[in-house]
Amino acid sequence: MLSQFRHRHLVSLIGYCDENREMILVYEYMENGTLKSHLYGSGLPTLSWKQRLEICIGSARGLHYLHTGDSKSVIHRDVKSANILLDENLMAKVADFGLSKTGPEIDQTHVSTAVKGSFGYLDPEYFRRQQLTEKSDVYSFGVVMFEVLCARPVIDPTLPREMVNLAEWAMKWQKKGQLEHVIDQSLRGEIVPDSLRKFGETGEKCLADYGVDRPSMGDVLWNLEYALQLQEAGVDCDQEDDNSTNMIGELPLRFNDYNNLGDTREEEESCVDDLSGVSMSKVFSQLVKSEGR
Repeated sequence: MLSQFRHRHLVSLIGYCDENREMILVYEYMENGTLKSHLYGSGLPTLSWKQRLEICIGSARGLHYLHTGDSKSVIHRDVKSANILLDENLMAKVADFGLSKTGPEIDQTHVSTAVKGSFGYLDPEYFRRQQLTEKSDVYSFGVVMFEVLCARPVIDPTLPREMVNLAEWAMKWQKKGQLEHVIDQSLRGEIVPDSLRKFGETGEKCLADYGVDRPSMGDVLWNLEYALQLQEAGVDCDQEDDNSTNMIGELPLRFNDYNNLGDTREEEESCVDDLSGVSMSKVFSQLVKSEGR
């Protein structure tokens, strides 16, 4: 089954060897290794916010395909930054299907199975009820999203107690509307506030306590693509105005403060209107306005 998967955002299983006590799985070569190694602990060059968004989008596409692209859905069950690999162009591909399981039948809502996964990424509902659904992957992906934003391990016992669990710590600031306090220091001054807001809202929905309240991977994918469009539109506006104060970290504004800037906000809306014919459709321009810009 795994050898039949062919998708640009899934690492392909080429074959295997089982000879002379050697048991080897052969996958396509991914030159830039794991997403985790590019976020912390390895000294590799820092990824830009746009690169991180594109990596999240690619990973979401791969998981969306697993959930919907075959006659039977496949639940990865071990979504984490170490299982997202990057090729020579930093394109993301989901890897390591060792814990994967076929999804529920059409007349079923879940698969009853022993709990498997990685600590820190594990869906708490799946852990409590031992009932696996595609939404368990969605929860794990939400943890990865905040890992991408904060560039720190999901569990770090060396930190103060309230910071040990990344998901809990990031969610505390997200619910306060102050997610800018926990972003990777190397991203300071780079993230457009609306892009961060959409990203944070999407991650928060993924981490809902109950699977029924979480979005599908298709919805997650749509919201991430929207967050990327907001980032690109905001950067273009910022360059046109030659004004960097709209970037997270350059001016410590909360989202409510940002929305109350009066003339500045109107100027930004105008800038997005000017760009709509160049870099995005009129539909997207209207979406930006409807989001409260």
